[in-house]
Amino acid sequence: MAHVVVLGAGLGGTIAAYELRDTLGADHSVSVVTKGNHFHFVPSNPWVGGGWRDKAAIEVDLEAVFAKRSIALYPQGAKRLHPADRRIELIGGDSVSYDYLVIVTGPGLALDEIEGFDPAAHTQSICLVDHALQAKLAVDALIANPGPVVIGAAHGASCFGRAYEFAFILDRALRDAKVRDQVPMTFVTSEPYIGHLGLDGVGDNNGLLEGEMRENQIKWICNARLGKVENDKVLVSEIAEDGSVLKAHEVPQVFTMMLPDFRGIEAVRGIEGLTNPRGFTLADKHQRNPTFPEVFSIGVCVAIPPVGKTPVPVGVPKTGFMIESMVTATVHNISRLTKGLAPSATATWNAVCLADFGDSGIAFVAQPQTPPRNVNWSSSGKWVQLAKIAFEKYFLYKNRSGKSEPFYERLAMQALGIDKLKTV
Repeated sequence: MAHVVVLGAGLGGTIAAYELRDTLGADHSVSVVTKGNHFHFVPSNPWVGGGWRDKAAIEVDLEAVFAKRSIALYPQGAKRLHPADRRIELIGGDSVSYDYLVIVTGPGLALDEIEGFDPAAHTQSICLVDHALQAKLAVDALIANPGPVVIGAAHGASCFGRAYEFAFILDRALRDAKVRDQVPMTFVTSEPYIGHLGLDGVGDNNGLLEGEMRENQIKWICNARLGKVENDKVLVSEIAEDGSVLKAHEVPQVFTMMLPDFRGIEAVRGIEGLTNPRGFTLADKHQRNPTFPEVFSIGVCVAIPPVGKTPVPVGVPKTGFMIESMVTATVHNISRLTKGLAPSATATWNAVCLADFGDSGIAFVAQPQTPPRNVNWSSSGKWVQLAKIAFEKYFLYKNRSGKSEPFYERLAMQALGIDKLKTV
């Protein structure tokens, strides 16, 4: 009997645990190591920050659900992975051994790499639900005392869609409060152009997003490298194609929300052969680590090279559909290994994204995510917001019931009009 451990219980971790349990059956054991016993639907964090959701609405207590599915839960969290020993050291001193490990931790937040860039300093965040709750308090303070706002993504960031979402959600909240006329907004991003998204654009994202930003009177600075954030301004260097400073900006602010660069979590960072210098886990086409072949990785924690050179470093996003594809391939490959067979499944790294903009939204599909593509499509409309709401409700239901469903495929086919999106 094999023991398969999933490290992480976010978007990919819970799916992986359910699919492993369904696929491996009672002959093998499945465990999940995570910090705490709650799942949070991270794509809803922009809504939490805007006051459209509370914490209880987007969280699931996993303890009862996992127990019902015979999935062991270790809520202490991981202190350090010891892959040579096939062991996870837990916070508090205990350990969990494994035959196969699936790393689905999501990112560590590199908030300390820019001076003043932290919810404890001069910026807000929506990366974690508790950060988003703090951002909501700051939004309330902004409405009470309006002033300049900066939204965006720092150099090295890869999650640009959530920054655009929050900019338009905040715009809507300010208009509803009838103080938008007192709040100049600037979007500061490391992208070489609006709508690059770490993917060199998808469809007419550039035109659609620039049009939305002009309509909502949001100015922007691209190729931006942050110097530091002070209590009343953000210091930004706009970088030219040759790497020189094209222009230095001092952008006034009373409220700043910018997404940080990501890195691997501390429990795995610096393990030779497992991670790259930023702590992202190395994986082959089967999601398997070359040095430690019993270790697989999925999602944001996976090391993926950028799509091309840009004046300011930008990362590559990992959207939900891509993560589900990685999950399905990984589960298939672990199942084969337990039967003495070689891995055979590879993930289809396609990007599908739904971004709510308060009154409307933008959707895009990139197949594959790296150009040139077979599908390179984007569109906008109120339907995007409705599709994301349906996506949230269905996914939360799946986690509360513990039932694994091929949701992303059906959602993409129905909402985006695509004939077929294969996960493996």
